[in-house]
Amino acid sequence: MALSVKMDKTQIEKLLRDIQAGSVSVEAAVERLKGMPYEDLGDAKIDNHRSLRCGFSEVVYCPGKTPAQITKIVVELARHGQPVMLTKADAAAFAAALAGAPTAIYHAVARLVVIPGRDQVLAVGNVVVISAGTTDMPIAEEAAFTAETMGAKVTRVYDAGVAGAHRLFANLDIINEARAIVAVAGMEGALPSLVGGVASCPVIAVPTSVGYGASFGGVTALLGMLTSCAPGVSVVNIDNGFGAGYIAATINKQTIG
Repeated sequence: MALSVKMDKTQIEKLLRDIQAGSVSVEAAVERLKGMPYEDLGDAKIDNHRSLRCGFSEVVYCPGKTPAQITKIVVELARHGQPVMLTKADAAAFAAALAGAPTAIYHAVARLVVIPGRDQVLAVGNVVVISAGTTDMPIAEEAAFTAETMGAKVTRVYDAGVAGAHRLFANLDIINEARAIVAVAGMEGALPSLVGGVASCPVIAVPTSVGYGASFGGVTALLGMLTSCAPGVSVVNIDNGFGAGYIAATINKQTIG
């Protein structure tokens, strides 16, 4: 059952007193705090402790939200000092984000707004983002910037689809050094299977809505990726570059000892 903000404050105060008294360990307190507070803004409930539970703060999906709602949400998220991302953002969403956080940066190709956290993030590991074609770049860039914002070092390999497979094989050294790969493709969606056949790390496949009529807005690519014979390939939804970048960054982080 969800807890109210007022109840959370009372429980936190009691928890702090218990820690001070020595009746609760720091480790046990952290476990309790993982499920506690959120900020109720009326039409949005901001999960301020998601970074504690999941390793990264709540992300804002912009379509369907008014500029006023976006500004209000951004103000609340940014005040905690964690990096903030807004996905599928247009110019109006960026303006609303700027009104709430003057440090907001707009990556127009990726349609992604990033508000840097207070602490500088050191890029580690290696996530490789590969796009089949230049037209797939917006979704590939969404994945790349997402992974970078989450602290991953990202290497981009663009326009390396199966219509000219030699372009992919020219980058085998980059593929072999990856801790996680995001493979983005529309049309028939064959690229992830090819990448999965040469990569030793997990491959996250992203179908895009790019293609002629029989691509059915990305459904053909999605089904092709879901039926891939390459065992190391997993699939996210159509045009979900954010989800793929998030998964890749999480894998990347887990593989760093």
